[in-house]
Amino acid sequence: MTTVSLRFDDNTKKELDEMCAEMGMNLTTFFMIYAKKALRERSIPFAIDAPIDPFYSQSNMTQIEKAKSQVESGHIVTKSLEELEKMSGE
Repeated sequence: MTTVSLRFDDNTKKELDEMCAEMGMNLTTFFMIYAKKALRERSIPFAIDAPIDPFYSQSNMTQIEKAKSQVESGHIVTKSLEELEKMSGE
């Protein structure tokens, strides 16, 4: 047997303890189930993704390319604060 130590902030640990207790298990059982499922399936048993920043959406990139072209051809490019906020996804 090997001992593994994990660090959690107090609130996360408390919430996880409570969830596990509601399911009739402790943290050790929780992590054993997780580890065995990961090993059996040879993958992490939930999706991990990195959402794309809305700034880099296709419509924003089109606007950036248009503005770049305008600057390169000597035109002054202006955007209102509302337009800039819309581009940032806020």
